[in-house]
Amino acid sequence: MAGIDEVARATGVSTATVSRALRGLPNVSDTTRAAVRRAADELGYVASSSASGLASGRTLAMGVVVPSVSRWFYTSVLEGVDAALRAASYDMILFNLGGHRGDRERVFHRSILRKRTDALLALCLDFTADERHQLASLGHPTIVVGGPVKGLRSVGIDEKHTASAATEHLIQLGHRDIAHIGGEDEEGLNRQVPIGRLHGFQQAMRSAGLTVRPEWVLPGRFSLPDSRASMNALLDRPGPRPTAVFAGSDEMAIGAILAAHDHGLSVPHDLSVIGIDNHDFAESFGLTTMAQNPFEQGAAATQILLDELAGAEPRTRSVRSPVTLITRTSTAPPA
Repeated sequence: MAGIDEVARATGVSTATVSRALRGLPNVSDTTRAAVRRAADELGYVASSSASGLASGRTLAMGVVVPSVSRWFYTSVLEGVDAALRAASYDMILFNLGGHRGDRERVFHRSILRKRTDALLALCLDFTADERHQLASLGHPTIVVGGPVKGLRSVGIDEKHTASAATEHLIQLGHRDIAHIGGEDEEGLNRQVPIGRLHGFQQAMRSAGLTVRPEWVLPGRFSLPDSRASMNALLDRPGPRPTAVFAGSDEMAIGAILAAHDHGLSVPHDLSVIGIDNHDFAESFGLTTMAQNPFEQGAAATQILLDELAGAEPRTRSVRSPVTLITRTSTAPPA
């Protein structure tokens, strides 16, 4: 295995420049940085985290706290985080809460993060007052991906505006009887995401002079099985049915499509469905969706933290990521 001296000789720069280039620090040109990384890869050089940490006072590791690793959005964000960290020769320490409050105790109250990481990125979490105090006591740069959190900057979409745009798409097609499947989820997750999407739906309906039926606002828990069950229960009821559904995520939208098929209904002839995400399965189901890019959100949030660790001025404002309406075959004018 080659050492830093070999990489320096191969690129014709000093060992200090090699170190700065591989750690993603400033004052290294893009050309030199690329040459150093290429030489390091070719020579098989791996930076010593312990040595770098002794020199800089850092661990060269970033803590990432996730509610679980079983959902598409979380894994897509993690891929973006990992890509940005690898490019900067940083390691990721993943704290998977698994939806259990006990694991939050382990992370926030036993100060694991204080000892092992330089910065913290959290996915779709809200925090108690005590947890916010713990985060502040770390003195590390912190950012959230997936929904606004009081007192912390975040990277994510405008939940209310995105939901309103999705609902307006159905209204512009001529739908008046529209249901909503929402994403109320486990305790401790960021409730501002499902609340923002519900408010966006309600605002679009009110602006169009349409009534929101309380019995047509369904719990989906950001889950395909739960949303399918809720939609099936609605379709089992006697009386009028919605002609369209806005689901707060693509997985819940797919659940609604499957429930329609369970009842012998055609999508979009009998029921139009729109979601949010552009999930990997969305195209296969012909799902119209408000597309976001969680990979880019994870990479952008990570780069903000890396820049600050390298000495950049801290970014105090949140970042709003773009969304795009992708129209497929799951929406059409009402029959």
